[in-house]
Amino acid sequence: MILFPAIDLKEGECVRLIHGDMAQATVFNTDPAAQAATFEAQGFDYLHVVDLDGAFAGKPMNARAVESILAKVKMPVQLGGGIRDMRTIEGWLSKGVSRVIIGTAAVKDPDLVREAARLNPGRIAVGIDARDGLVAVEGWAKVSQVTAIELGKRFEDAGVAAIIYTDISRDGVLKGLNIESTLALADALSIPVIASGGLASLDDIRRLLQPDCAKLAGAITGRALYDGRLDPAEALALIKASRSESRA
Repeated sequence: MILFPAIDLKEGECVRLIHGDMAQATVFNTDPAAQAATFEAQGFDYLHVVDLDGAFAGKPMNARAVESILAKVKMPVQLGGGIRDMRTIEGWLSKGVSRVIIGTAAVKDPDLVREAARLNPGRIAVGIDARDGLVAVEGWAKVSQVTAIELGKRFEDAGVAAIIYTDISRDGVLKGLNIESTLALADALSIPVIASGGLASLDDIRRLLQPDCAKLAGAITGRALYDGRLDPAEALALIKASRSESRA
């Protein structure tokens, strides 16, 4: 399991939202590149970045901040937010993003996902953000009539590297991951699923390391890291110990 620290970008700063509400943003660091370097120094080996402004605008809005992160760290970076056409996909991949996350366009233009995955094997992920089981789009501002499982199944044969599944009701409020819904999605798909939204403590890490969660590819953590509820060293040590046990 990979534990992804999250950097959410709003107006060039690292923020965390509550339920995806841009009006409820807390600034945790005004220097995203420095925050990324801190995460790398703490031992994380993969970074999750979201351009929040881009998700609403439908195009990259925090490009300078993302580029500063890419220049600062060596660990791979996956990026979502405002990525809705092939030009943007190819642009970010050429700049050093390891994997792009397509969210809104996965609902509105599934052929884009398929073509991008065909052209860029292993480098395209789909972001599925759900509210009450239905997929939300455009920065979570609108809710579609498509369920998370229905959307995921559309890409079963597309070569998508991962599904990042976020329960919006849990996001930013430290209530714990929605393990039940995440596992239901993972059970329905052959695509690796990454859990997101609500990871709050070491107890969540322990839950993710239980046998029934072995099918999950990883989890994303944000606010719990920023406010000190989740100790990076302890979390990563638990994951490392679990890997060692599974190899034994």
